[in-house]
Amino acid sequence: MGLDSTNERFFFRQLLSGRDFAREDPLARQMVNFVYLIGDRGTSECVVVDPAYCVDEIVDLVEAEGMSLVGALASHYHPDHIGGSMMNYRIEGISRLLERVDLPIHVNEHELPWVVRTTGVSESNLVAHGSGDVVEVGEVSIDLIHTPGHTPGSQCFHVGGCLVSGDTLFLDGCGRTDLPGSNPDDMFHSLQRLNDMPDSTVIFPGHRYSNESHEELASVRSHNFVLKPKTKEQWLTIFGG
Repeated sequence: MGLDSTNERFFFRQLLSGRDFAREDPLARQMVNFVYLIGDRGTSECVVVDPAYCVDEIVDLVEAEGMSLVGALASHYHPDHIGGSMMNYRIEGISRLLERVDLPIHVNEHELPWVVRTTGVSESNLVAHGSGDVVEVGEVSIDLIHTPGHTPGSQCFHVGGCLVSGDTLFLDGCGRTDLPGSNPDDMFHSLQRLNDMPDSTVIFPGHRYSNESHEELASVRSHNFVLKPKTKEQWLTIFGG
């Protein structure tokens, strides 16, 4: 697997909602969201990606690892990733996280107003980023990649040979492009950008919609139909409607 096994300081955990935490939450079990912890063992610092359900349990898991949370990364604004109202259900998300820990929430600059509206958190709690920005956690560098399409400010996180891909790219399929803020044209270009990454890149998606929980890009490319179209015209013929 393409995890940076040569760096003993590199800390990376994939947590499945409804299994590793939030076991009693029926929506968490239904939505099968992944949450990620990324950090530096040397400094005992980490960030959390997309904390939504049962935030206290996530923080407790971090502390049990001997780590401290120093930030959160939001892949996009949807409530099952960062909290808010969904299907008449309130998901606590980053608003609860900020009650528990004083830390910055890193979002893409195009997603900032959507995050504020969805979660109710103050803009002062958010750090807006452009594509290519880097979040440093100790000596671990996390590259932020703007991948619009599912939402205007969807972003992926590239670190240690891993791509945490949110709802931009699943192991099978990709995020929907018929929701508020979605754009099929943008999704095509975002997927092409990810498809150009090295074969050994390990894809860690935002949901467990496949039997596997992660997979190398070379393998994903071989079976994921959304990576097959080579032109925007081909893509729109299939996905533009």
